[in-house]
Amino acid sequence: MLKDIQVTGNKDTRSGFGDGILEAARKNPNIVALTADLAGSLKLNGFIKEFPERFIQCGIAEANMIGIAAGLTIGGKIPYTTTFANFSTGRVYDQIRQSVAYSGKNVKICASHAGLTLGEDGATHQILEDIGLMKMLPGMTVIVPADYNQTKAATMAIADYEGPVYLRFGRPVWPIFTNEADFVIGKAQQFSEGTDVSIFACGHMVWKAIEAGRILEEKGISVEVINIHTIKPLEVEAVIASIKKTRCAVTAEEHNIIGGLGDAIAQVASKNCPIPIEYIGTNDTFGESGKPLELLKKYGLETEHIVAAAQKAISRK
Repeated sequence: MLKDIQVTGNKDTRSGFGDGILEAARKNPNIVALTADLAGSLKLNGFIKEFPERFIQCGIAEANMIGIAAGLTIGGKIPYTTTFANFSTGRVYDQIRQSVAYSGKNVKICASHAGLTLGEDGATHQILEDIGLMKMLPGMTVIVPADYNQTKAATMAIADYEGPVYLRFGRPVWPIFTNEADFVIGKAQQFSEGTDVSIFACGHMVWKAIEAGRILEEKGISVEVINIHTIKPLEVEAVIASIKKTRCAVTAEEHNIIGGLGDAIAQVASKNCPIPIEYIGTNDTFGESGKPLELLKKYGLETEHIVAAAQKAISRK
């Protein structure tokens, strides 16, 4: 039952990355960290203190950072590039496509401050297109963990995962509710079993989906909440198994509904089990400056919106 899921603390997901890369580096001497003048924001201070010789400060030159990272893989290194999600993808898409994805380089593109919850920095920094950009690249793995523990686990897991990876996380302090041991790349995480509606979520929206699921359960609605932390490769079997039971779905993501998680779920459904789907995410729009939770509410990404979407999806069956 969703009511049994316990919050064990509150911490930003970017701190999960900082702690994860440090622990991974202690185990694997080939891990190298690169940053584009944002070591503090990406929580790399612990890594720099312990492994100064394995840290490269690239300055405000993100394209150059990607090129350096691609080159490092030739010598057997496992480079983790770090900057804000907007600069990790939109600013350097050509370099990622040509030097990393097309070449199949073992680069880990680690992107913080994604989505509306970046808050006051505003639309220029709140990228809402990055999941779509990255999942369209052939061979690119896309991971969007839900909390501090899962971000730490994902950061460590990608060190042993061969091939380019895009790891997306955020800035705000957020509830911690997962166990590190439960994270497996490419494996969906199911929080509840239900028969009335499936709710698929990623990133910060997983907790909002759990909150919504609790409300729906109190209303007598049987809810299946599934964390799709790995958007690509998507665990298609888990999606099909869920929607065949519930016959309707809601997707929730801190991203444009065009090109993100919702599109991935809809593609699976259209091929295997056509169902009504409601989408929670930004609707073909940029963000704006504001407090994170207020922005989620304004753009329709709060718990109440997921509840309403689930009820609408059920009514459409």
